[in-house]
Amino acid sequence: MEYIKAKISRFSSILLEEPYVDILQFTLLLGFLFWLGAKSVDNLQYNWQWYQIPKLLFTWNNDGFKAGPLLLGTLITIKISAISLIFAFVIGLVTALLRLSESRVGRSLARIYLETMRNTPLLIQIFFIYFVFGPIIGLDRFPSAIVALSLFEGAYASEIFRSGILSIGKDQHEAADSIGLSTYQKYQFIILPQAIRKIIPPLASQSISLIKDSALVSTIAIYDLTMEAQALIAETYLTFEIWFTVALLYLMLTVTLSLFISYLKYKLLIDQN
Repeated sequence: MEYIKAKISRFSSILLEEPYVDILQFTLLLGFLFWLGAKSVDNLQYNWQWYQIPKLLFTWNNDGFKAGPLLLGTLITIKISAISLIFAFVIGLVTALLRLSESRVGRSLARIYLETMRNTPLLIQIFFIYFVFGPIIGLDRFPSAIVALSLFEGAYASEIFRSGILSIGKDQHEAADSIGLSTYQKYQFIILPQAIRKIIPPLASQSISLIKDSALVSTIAIYDLTMEAQALIAETYLTFEIWFTVALLYLMLTVTLSLFISYLKYKLLIDQN
């Protein structure tokens, strides 16, 4: 009997570690909010026009498939998020290594960068980079948005990388030193491969945060998903229909990313065993 209870407990703990439970909870919450919003709007005598949403996503006619404004905005959001995510991870790793280095200058620069990025709002950073640095060094809207998102998210990613590196025992460092590996080789072949397995879940959460934070780039007139939605609402007055659709599109992006990270984590665990 105790054996069966232990098996059930272990299965439950494994299940709860997967993102599917979070996804289900978020979906149920979204459904409840949708129902609550629908009830509120019914009291306002709102005229739902869901039939107009498909053409805002895409159209299919004799000329073939044509993406609508919401789908085009989603593609811009994916592009900005993907590029920013790569740069954020690179910046985060470099910053983490600087903080762990023996260079006092490197540690000081990394600390100043972290405190600046983490203690100022992302919206202010976007405005500052676009309106101040942009004209000086010739940055347009799109690269300004990528720089702002990369620097902001990179500050948080650096702490994730640093915690992962610090979790590796000193015996691993000593073993790498004993076989004559350089510092670069030690991190490349010994430390980082072990650290990455431990930091995948928090990095996944940070990636999802980046996708949601990317909505702020609409403030500098980048026609991402949020900006396209605002323009369409001003034109069609389909306020609730468009915002519900936008929420669903963001949910699809984050869920897809969560499932990919879960698969990647599973593959790493299989390779490790």
